[in-house]
Amino acid sequence: MNRLISVAPMMDCTDKHDRYFLRLIAPHVLLYTEMVTVNALIHGNHEYLLAFDPLEHPIALQLGGSEPKKLEYCTKLGVEYGYDEINLNVGCPSDRVKSGQFGACLMLNPSLVAECISAMRAIATVPVTVKCRIGVDDQDSYEALQKFIAVIAKAGCEIFIIHARKAWLNGLSPKQNREIPPLRYDIVRRVKKDFPELTIIVNGGITSCSEISEHLQFLDGVMIGREAYANPYFLAEIEENYFPFERTDLTTRYTIMEKFIPYVESQLQNKVRLSSITRHILGLFQGQKGARAWRRYLSEHAHQEGAGIEILKEGLQYVRNTQINL
Repeated sequence: MNRLISVAPMMDCTDKHDRYFLRLIAPHVLLYTEMVTVNALIHGNHEYLLAFDPLEHPIALQLGGSEPKKLEYCTKLGVEYGYDEINLNVGCPSDRVKSGQFGACLMLNPSLVAECISAMRAIATVPVTVKCRIGVDDQDSYEALQKFIAVIAKAGCEIFIIHARKAWLNGLSPKQNREIPPLRYDIVRRVKKDFPELTIIVNGGITSCSEISEHLQFLDGVMIGREAYANPYFLAEIEENYFPFERTDLTTRYTIMEKFIPYVESQLQNKVRLSSITRHILGLFQGQKGARAWRRYLSEHAHQEGAGIEILKEGLQYVRNTQINL
């Protein structure tokens, strides 16, 4: 499985509709689910939480939890559903995650994370990975991060996705935690230098292919976050630059939508609201003439009762007319 480029797990963003859409743009990047908590899986609807379209491969399931037995059980479910990787969230700083004793606060307890990884690996037939930060609160020394990586690696984890910011568990919202703590790519590169045998992937604030190429000089992979959601066609540029010999057709914004419309029609037949899907594609024309018209048309019409596939077709025509008139 190619880990060169991946799209980050993002709460309220990377659901199955978004992943299907992104896969049409980028056939080769690794996609991640939203974080799924172990308690939600244990007490909830497995099919609703875990089912995905085969087109989404390669795809990784991100789990949130801190109890080894529960994580073992949920890893087993993830493997049975066909995920290509199971990832443990050790980086999310939200209050809900902190109160559940998982996410970024787990970086303060590397021995517990090691127990979790050992339990997950005991049942998994696919790679078990960790996504973390470079530090938490005042425990932000390189020595602390180095110890964390060493302890988890000893438990058998060979792949780390590191968000190059530390997390503040008090005083900052999740959004602020993605923006305010400074990016320290040098720290991630130092980890790779000290642990050359591990696969180290960097995440955080990466928005261009030139930045990706710079990181790939030092690291094993790059994970794209919010840019992939706000400007999804960026992934087409990634495909062109990093997978040029594997492309089979020219992917334009319009051909992507031609392929996406049958999926939307099938979801509408399953009683999914159109707005639940279109919210993920508002940024398709980002940076292009007609981008504002596209966002406005979908925002004004997709939420209406009974909105159907005609809204997408009309929206595309509206963009075409706008581009022609400009």
